[in-house]
Amino acid sequence: MRVRFVLSRKYCTSIAISSNSQIARYARLGQIEKARRVFDQMPDKTVVSWNSIVAGYFQSNQPGEARKLFDRMLERNTVSWNGLISGYVKNGMIIEARKVFDSMPERNVVSWTSMVRGYVQEGMISEAESLFWQMPERNVVSWTVMLGGLIQEGRIDEARRLYDMMPEKDVVTRTNMIGGYFQVGRLAEAREIFDEMPRRNVVSWTTMVSGYVHNNQVDVARKLFEVMPEKNEVSWTAMLIGYTQCGRIEEASELFHAMPDKSVVACNAIILGYGQNGEVARAREVFDNMRERDDRTWSAMIKVYERKGFELEALDLFTLMQRESVRPNFPSLISVLSVCGSLASLDYGRQIHAQLVRNQFDHDVYVASVLMTMYVKCGNLVKANQVFNRFAAKDIVMWNSMITGYAQHGLGEKALQIFQEMCSLGISPDEITFIGVLSACSYSGKVEKGLEIFETMKSKYQVEPRTEHYACMVDLLGRAGKVKEAMDLIKKMPVEADAIVWGALLGACRQHMKLDLAEVAAKKLTELEPNKAGPYVLLSNIYASQGRWHDVAELRKNMRTRSVSKSPGCSWIEVEKNVHMFTGGESTGHPDHAMILRMLEKLGVLLREAGYCPDASFVLHDVEEEEKAHSLGYHSEKLAIAYGLLKVPQGMPIRVMKNLRVCGDCHSAIKLISKVMGREVILRDANRFHHFKDGLCSCRDYW
Repeated sequence: MRVRFVLSRKYCTSIAISSNSQIARYARLGQIEKARRVFDQMPDKTVVSWNSIVAGYFQSNQPGEARKLFDRMLERNTVSWNGLISGYVKNGMIIEARKVFDSMPERNVVSWTSMVRGYVQEGMISEAESLFWQMPERNVVSWTVMLGGLIQEGRIDEARRLYDMMPEKDVVTRTNMIGGYFQVGRLAEAREIFDEMPRRNVVSWTTMVSGYVHNNQVDVARKLFEVMPEKNEVSWTAMLIGYTQCGRIEEASELFHAMPDKSVVACNAIILGYGQNGEVARAREVFDNMRERDDRTWSAMIKVYERKGFELEALDLFTLMQRESVRPNFPSLISVLSVCGSLASLDYGRQIHAQLVRNQFDHDVYVASVLMTMYVKCGNLVKANQVFNRFAAKDIVMWNSMITGYAQHGLGEKALQIFQEMCSLGISPDEITFIGVLSACSYSGKVEKGLEIFETMKSKYQVEPRTEHYACMVDLLGRAGKVKEAMDLIKKMPVEADAIVWGALLGACRQHMKLDLAEVAAKKLTELEPNKAGPYVLLSNIYASQGRWHDVAELRKNMRTRSVSKSPGCSWIEVEKNVHMFTGGESTGHPDHAMILRMLEKLGVLLREAGYCPDASFVLHDVEEEEKAHSLGYHSEKLAIAYGLLKVPQGMPIRVMKNLRVCGDCHSAIKLISKVMGREVILRDANRFHHFKDGLCSCRDYW
């Protein structure tokens, strides 16, 4: 009988142990409901069972349910109380943890250490210190936790004093101290502790490698990496990041291919590394070959596309990310928002804005600035202004975004009004503010106001004018026909004029047909940027408009000799979240090409009836007038607008983007299109926005 009882008790005990293991395993997997079912079905629940299920609920971020179960426990031990403290600490509930600590019937070193750890995790180092020195006994873990708190707060000398006081130091303690020294750039002291360590593990070695990488000592890191007795994923990744961060991409690539196991973190690092080096195809190859990806992988690849000008690819990848049910993280949303601004993809932009609102990111000032920039670039100033007005405490970036936005849309008065409001609130303008304000004056022809603001930049606002500000002033004077005054300003500049300054002067010379100064500006530009086609094209325009075809031919010969190629004119329009690209000429690449041509023919008839006459001076070729007129009819922006008339519903503005400055003929034609078709057209060219409505443009023909 006694044998049967012993066997029965052993059997029950083994069932309880098995059930406790199941509870812990389900909790680790995030399957708390299954863990609870196992717990509820247990005939005999021990204190260990109760402790396991309480810990499981804390692990599943359900501290309320964990506490309810704790309160139901008929029997508790010190482990139960410690589990409650630890659970609250893990859930960031430090006040509740302290209440439990203070009410404990009996504490041990684990109880005290858990509470100190909680304060350290919450950044409450002084509270952690106070409690630490009250401890009746301390073990190596207690000392190490307190050491980590001091290091976390950057109090490295106090950390060293505590380290020297420790009666016992294990490998974790020594490694923490090494990491602390690297954190503040004290490499020699970190190395001294490492060299004196009686025993090292892979974490110690990896901390040394990471520390040298963090302090830009990549070659020293590599020497240590090579002599490591064992390496893990973290070691390989630390070394890889060292190479990618300092731009040594070939060494990074070599190391990446040598890695025995390529972790997701390592793949993410090499994707960003390739991207920063402009090797977009290699970055995508790594992305495509990954067996598993996390949200950072998608974010990294989208960021690479965004930074390197592959906007359409970025949007395609973002769409694929959503199809695969990967929740976008904050960086990927910001990258896509920037892409939406670049492409003027308003529908996508609104979608991202909605996601930011759902995730409660829209209260962030940085996010607000990016949103405003996106709406400004999409030509929706009303929405940009709504985002701006929602924030009571605006930073300088938000003010600058709004000023620049109004400037780009030719609303100089509004930009100056925002500037005055900002100054009246005591917010000091910076260099970016003045670029926006001076551009506003330039785009709206406010010469006197621009000169006045430029003169007071240093005396009133203590902002030293930089090259960009001089470029704005040259543009301001040049647009107003004061080309000689613009040249005089360049001569008086305290710094050497750059390509932006000379480009502004050349643009003014083109507008006002000042051939002598145009040749001076073009010569300077070809010296500063010999491979850029812009100056050749502008000067060629001037020669062509005066019938100097020999000079045009000579310029083109020089371009061929120097292998300079002109960027083709390109325009695009978003329709139902699809971006449609158009290049100049009778391109047949678009699936609706025939419909577009018919719309252009219809427009041609309507425009001629309204008195439109093509301005052939905007065609560079030495051909007959009729052929010139035909060429003008197929500029990329006209193709995009024709498509917009076919596809964008009546009552909605047609938004078109162009990579170059809109030519005068297209500008005149679009004004008439807006009148005869009764449609609003918003065109963003390389310089600014043009809002066409009822035969008028917001720029008042001043651009």
